[in-house]
Amino acid sequence: MARKSSSSLPAPEFPEIPPLSSLPQWDAFKQAATEASIHVDELHVIEAAGIALDISGQAGSPALTQAGEALLAARDFDGMRERLLSGGIANPTEGRAAWHTALRAPAPVEEVAAERQRLNEFVRLADSERRWRSIVHIGIGGSDWGVRLAVSAFGYAGTWRKVHFVANIDGHAIQGGLAGLDPHDTLIVLASKSFTTAETLQNGQRALEWLKAAGVAEPYKQVVAITARPDIARDWGVPDAHIFRLWDWVGGRFSLWSAVSLTAALAVSTDVVAGMQAGAAAMDLHFAQAPLDQNAPVRMALAGIVNRSVLGYGSLNIAPYDFRLANLVPYIQQLEMESLGKSVTLSGTDVVVPTGPAVWGMPGTDAQHTFFQWLHQGSDGAPVDFIVCQHADHGWPEHHKSLLANCLAQREALLRGKSYQDALQECLDGGMPEDQAGKLARHRVHAGGRPSNLIVLPRLLPYTLGALLALYEHKVFVQAVVWGINPFDQWGVEYGKVLAKGISGELSGAPADTRHDASTAHWVSSFSNTLKE
Repeated sequence: MARKSSSSLPAPEFPEIPPLSSLPQWDAFKQAATEASIHVDELHVIEAAGIALDISGQAGSPALTQAGEALLAARDFDGMRERLLSGGIANPTEGRAAWHTALRAPAPVEEVAAERQRLNEFVRLADSERRWRSIVHIGIGGSDWGVRLAVSAFGYAGTWRKVHFVANIDGHAIQGGLAGLDPHDTLIVLASKSFTTAETLQNGQRALEWLKAAGVAEPYKQVVAITARPDIARDWGVPDAHIFRLWDWVGGRFSLWSAVSLTAALAVSTDVVAGMQAGAAAMDLHFAQAPLDQNAPVRMALAGIVNRSVLGYGSLNIAPYDFRLANLVPYIQQLEMESLGKSVTLSGTDVVVPTGPAVWGMPGTDAQHTFFQWLHQGSDGAPVDFIVCQHADHGWPEHHKSLLANCLAQREALLRGKSYQDALQECLDGGMPEDQAGKLARHRVHAGGRPSNLIVLPRLLPYTLGALLALYEHKVFVQAVVWGINPFDQWGVEYGKVLAKGISGELSGAPADTRHDASTAHWVSSFSNTLKE
């Protein structure tokens, strides 16, 4: 199924999206959410694409489940889901599809299958010739985080190819990324959908200069471009055989499923990439077919809406209890915050409820020694997604037992809490005088009732990681449907890029923009003088 080029995209659409406040289904959902509670003695686990989602730690009731389904129907969820999965215009403000599911389909459309085959052949040839012992992957945002995640998850103990990631425009990033590498045996991978991304092109230019300075005879043969604009990459100097295609209907934060995964394939194998695609495709199928009350992305999304838009939690903590998943946090952070950081509906009216929470976290058990105090006893708190692998892939069972115990214990503490009476009795049982015990006990109280999910992977495999990422993708989509926002554009980011171009010119001597605020004008002048020194 061919897609239109960027030069022939349809005009933006602005469908009529009634504000939530006008829907009786929203009122019913809010009422049911307010009356629901966390039932700590009831188990609710959903199996989906080989992973288990335990939502027992979320507020729930039959009335809330029914109200959630009615709310989805009022938002034409079935039609919106069909549009997403079939390649329809799911990104109306840019007149595009958001068809990333096509990239991991078992039997993809011809253009996707052809590009997948090209990538696999490229990797097979490089492997057979033991070429490029080092890779410098240059990309930012969606062209970076997913690849980092795949490489760290499955190459955490090292691979025969050394991979350096360069994203930031700070010159220290590219300097460090090139340090210690042999220019004659290094592949430079440039990942940019538009091939105009300032950070990627500037860092790519420095890498090219590094190759030339080392006397590499044909430096462009050591450069690969992954882009939706092969014409620009070709003009930049990259040979056709080294240009891999993206499409306008692939958002950057969903591009891991495309040829952007080339670096991961070179570092940890094409089998890993294929396994991740298969796991994501299995979650796509579950999302498309599972009944709503047993649909993991749907139930996870509705719980998130309760937490954010009804209970008022401002953030979501991601706590992967697996060292290899450290890069999962920024991956989900970008996915959620770039997609759901919106305050205007598709029809251009203000959203009347809080949308997208701030997403943050780090792996357990490091997190426990960093911010779990705030989660347990802070005045605000936050819902937590605990993610853990039931089986380890190392040979130290005592370590894994401790990891599992910590994960379950922290979650149970958030759920059950500790009452004043229990804390007081603990102090008295420890031999503390009653007056002191009464005071100290208040410091040991845990409110409890703080919501969480527990996501259990049997073990960390490409298949299960792919399913996990697709679970979050579809969760985000469902929340966007309910809130009536577009999760596939990012105009806020684009505005900053436009301003940066103007300021960059001023720092190079162009006339100053008189519309600057006082602080910006001051520092543009100050930095300009510094750059002249």
